[in-house]
Amino acid sequence: MTDEDPCPCGSGVPYGECCGPLHAGAPAPTAERLMRSRYSAFALGNAEYLLETWDPASRPGELDLDAELEWRRLLIRDTSAGGLDDQTGQVAFTAVGRGPDGRFELRERSRFARNAAGRWIYIDGTEA
Repeated sequence: MTDEDPCPCGSGVPYGECCGPLHAGAPAPTAERLMRSRYSAFALGNAEYLLETWDPASRPGELDLDAELEWRRLLIRDTSAGGLDDQTGQVAFTAVGRGPDGRFELRERSRFARNAAGRWIYIDGTEA
C-alpha cells in the first residue's frame, strides 16, 4: 500500500492522508476514525496497530490475523457520541470480506473510550 492508494476504510481519501498517519502513531480524533483505522489495519494485516489501540483490559495477548481473509468494504451504519469532546462512543458497522468459503459480512457495534492519555481505544464489540 502506498500513501497515494485509496484508503482501505472507504473514506475516499488516499491512505497517506487518512489511516496511514494513525497507523504511524497519530491519535485518532474521533471514535469513528479509530474504527476506520482499525478496519484498515485488519485489511492490511497490521496486528500490532490493532493490539496498540485495544483496551488492555479486554485485548488478547496476541492476535493472529487470517491471511486468507480479504477485507473488501466498510460500511458505517451508525455512531453514538465518540466526537472531539466526548469520552466514550459507539460505532455500528458492517465489514464485508471474502474468505475461502466465499463472501461474508461482520456486523458489530463497537465501544470506544479515551484512555488516560486522551487517545481513543477500542473496548469491545457485540454482534449487531
